Amino acid sequence: MFLKRLKDIREDHDLLQKQVAIALGITRQQYGLYETGERKLPIDKLYMLAKFYNTSSDYLLELTDEIKPYPIAKK
Repeated sequence: MFLKRLKDIREDHDLLQKQVAIALGITRQQYGLYETGERKLPIDKLYMLAKFYNTSSDYLLELTDEIKPYPIAKK
């Protein structure tokens, strides 16, 4: 389940839940509920996490093991 990936990527970056919560504009308690699955992660927070960790939402959701973000499409 992707909850493990959320915790793993945070720990890989040597961050505390509080630090990630600040980046998301939420409390540490709210973020902790996302990591444990007690609260569903809203799509806007998923987007913010992908930007924060410079990865894709697919990586965070464990749909891929490729950590690099997708290239931005040129318009």
